[in-house]
Amino acid sequence: MTRGTGRGGSAAAPRSVDVARLAGVSQKTVSRVFNDEQYVSAEVRRRVLEAAEQLGYRRNNAARALASGRTRSIGVVTLGTALYGPASLLMGVERAVRDTGYALRVVNTMEGDPAGIAGAVDSLLDQGVDGIVISEPIDEEGADSDVSLRVDVPVLVLGAPSAVAAPTLLTAGDGADLMARTATQHLLELGHATVHHLAGPQRWFAARDRLEGWHATLTAQGRDAPPVVEGDWSAASGYRAGRELAQDGAVTAVFAANDDMAIGLIRALTEAGRRVPEDISVVGFDDVPVAAYVTPPLTTVRQPFDTVAQEGLKRLVHAVENPEADPLPSSDPPVDLVVRASTAPPPPPPPNRTTPARGRRTPSRSRGDASPPPLPDGGPPSHH
Repeated sequence: MTRGTGRGGSAAAPRSVDVARLAGVSQKTVSRVFNDEQYVSAEVRRRVLEAAEQLGYRRNNAARALASGRTRSIGVVTLGTALYGPASLLMGVERAVRDTGYALRVVNTMEGDPAGIAGAVDSLLDQGVDGIVISEPIDEEGADSDVSLRVDVPVLVLGAPSAVAAPTLLTAGDGADLMARTATQHLLELGHATVHHLAGPQRWFAARDRLEGWHATLTAQGRDAPPVVEGDWSAASGYRAGRELAQDGAVTAVFAANDDMAIGLIRALTEAGRRVPEDISVVGFDDVPVAAYVTPPLTTVRQPFDTVAQEGLKRLVHAVENPEADPLPSSDPPVDLVVRASTAPPPPPPPNRTTPARGRRTPSRSRGDASPPPLPDGGPPSHH
């Protein structure tokens, strides 16, 4: 990459006028290209971007903010956790923000801090962000709490009920109940009489949604809903639940609220002599990278983190740049059930064994079911 030089050979940062000269367009056209304005042809846009790349031109965001009243930055409030779901969603948001050309500012909250979201939002507003993404999966104050957060920029809430008042309030990634319905229905369609549920901690909105989808599916099918076993998202809690469920011979299918708990569950079932899927089928949720490589490979619901983030950020940026326009419509996230080897039809019920009345001849059954009579000398029957 070459950069423009000033007199005497000293390096100087290229300016928009240099880009305009090299591309053969006006300085106003360069501004229109970098502001993503309409009425710029694809050919002109290409020439401007190639000239900017050749010169190493960077936009002066501070000057643009003074001129437009915007900093071209998006703030993200997210729970400080390494759990797969929240971390993957944050990565999806980071990729989506980068594609929009906006800068990203992230503030982490801590579990158990009711004032965490409000403080994080205030911090982002102090930095002058143009829009805010709230990816906060835990209910710190109760799902029915009144609106307690008021901001003056557009807000996108991911996968949770909204307790925010904003000029434009958008939601995305709230289809976990539908995905849970799909997982539960898969097990019912295999022939299981009902499905047990290993739930996540109920302070998490996602855990509630998955439990609701599981319960609604059983109710709609007229099936009994067994007692729920609650874990904490970890494989260790799934293992503990598996030791409990393994003692119940009526359990033939389990829907776990995430893959880590499902993996721990399978380990405990296997140690207890309950085969997966021959005796008990297991479905997880998320499709973590290791899910395809455990024994047996795990049937699970794949979460569309990147799709949710990309669509949500597109709608948020549109709201930022077009404050008077109607919000872009949303679409339901895709439901992707990944069927692997951890699910199968239920085992056949054990045969009903009845003791015949003494002195009465028992009727013969279908060929291969009846045992041959004992030998005359009283020895054991022969087997072929």
